[in-house]
Amino acid sequence: MERSWDFLVYFIIIFPLLVLLLRRRKSSSHGRLPPGPPGWPILGNLFDLGTEPQRTLADLRHKYGQVIWLRLGVKKTMVILSAKSATEFFKNHDLSFADRSLTENSQVHDYHKSSVALSPYGSYWRLLRRLVTVEMLVTKRINDTAFIRRKCVDDMLFWIEEEASKPRSEGQGVHVARFVFLMTFNLLGNLMLSKDLLDPKSNKGSEFFTAMSSLMEWNGHANLSDFFPLLRWFDLQGLKKKMERDLGKALEIASEFVKERMDERQLGSIPEKRKDFLEVLLEFEGNGKDEPAKISGRDINIFLLDIFLAGSETTSSTIEWAMTELLCNPESMRKVKAELTMVMGENRKIEESDIDNLPYLQAVIKETFRLHPPIPFLVPRKAMKDTNFMGYFIPKNTQVFVNTWAIGRDPDVWDEPLCFKPERFIDSKIDYRGQHFELIPFGAGRRMCAGVPLAHRVLHLILGSLVRQFDWELDGSVTPETMDMKAILGITSRKLKPLVAVPSKCMA
Repeated sequence: MERSWDFLVYFIIIFPLLVLLLRRRKSSSHGRLPPGPPGWPILGNLFDLGTEPQRTLADLRHKYGQVIWLRLGVKKTMVILSAKSATEFFKNHDLSFADRSLTENSQVHDYHKSSVALSPYGSYWRLLRRLVTVEMLVTKRINDTAFIRRKCVDDMLFWIEEEASKPRSEGQGVHVARFVFLMTFNLLGNLMLSKDLLDPKSNKGSEFFTAMSSLMEWNGHANLSDFFPLLRWFDLQGLKKKMERDLGKALEIASEFVKERMDERQLGSIPEKRKDFLEVLLEFEGNGKDEPAKISGRDINIFLLDIFLAGSETTSSTIEWAMTELLCNPESMRKVKAELTMVMGENRKIEESDIDNLPYLQAVIKETFRLHPPIPFLVPRKAMKDTNFMGYFIPKNTQVFVNTWAIGRDPDVWDEPLCFKPERFIDSKIDYRGQHFELIPFGAGRRMCAGVPLAHRVLHLILGSLVRQFDWELDGSVTPETMDMKAILGITSRKLKPLVAVPSKCMA
């Protein structure tokens, strides 16, 4: 009996360890892996990441160099920590790492198969990508929908003014990111479905918002099953169960939106001039070779959810960090206000057509992206084959983190990298559209975020409007010196303590 127990202990604990060691030795026999911290048996480097892994891994560069190797449970991981290694990665090895490393949550209801961000590299992904870049986010269509963004931003400014007018203790402020998130959600609803999803009269819109908010929360949790696949059957944290429930609900509501549109089309009640994102998807006709004849209803539902997940959280977190930095750097706030007044005069609102004439506002957005990229590790890539990268052997299926947080603080590229200095971008050609690898908040290469043209307009319009419409002060309990700048990683990098600021209206 005792021998049986001994064998069971060996099988459960010792055998997996030996398998891991043999796999590592086998991988190493093909070539030299990048250097990295040794890690624990079985657990690998999971305990080395800390609460702010982007910062923890950036600090390892001093000891191990600009490319490091980690074992996160059973998952082989390469981390890129410098602008130089990012340039090599995207310019010379982009295709070798064109696939995505998937989490357990992303595969619930086969979501990953129809997602623009997560679908496997191949013909269907190229189709989805083309629809976004050629049909939805071309300059003409973005120009034609400028009035929608203006309306949604005006709604947000009204909500903030209304909130600020409520009786409260002196010095209390409003939760800035919450209002930006609500506005962005409504904006995406208008661009995709031609409706305000947060209209008080829309019960369906409210249900959709609740389901999508839950999805963002569950996706923000680290899942043990991602590091130890054998545990996926047990769902120890209950994340898969929650994702199945809330994703199922979101897909059900999205399908109702699509059915509603199909009914309108049959009745011929759709205005001729209206062509939102949903219409683009419904009108698609494939070539019959490497493309489907039509996009399925299920794929359309997932596509709609994809846009919400990609756009709302990243926009609100970026604006929150930008406002935080401006409130902690009053001279920068003064310069933004002065530039807005110089270009627009005393009372005119900022319009998207003004953005090119606002170089300091653009510099503030770039500097915010440099210090606070919305997705510090981008969406993880995966090696499609064994690859030699910068002299190191990278085995097939290795996941890759590109630490944009570390790259934005690369001392080889940036002067005074820890300081908020928008002036560094004045008269600089560095941009965030994927060609300058020292600033890649949206990624680069084939899998770069396709929403950059829209995000560029939305971010400048929101931040410019907030600064122009209100004078802002920090909540009475916080000063620039005591502001907590710690971040928490979920879908995006958000302030651990949300920004609460006090607005007073300064423009009619």
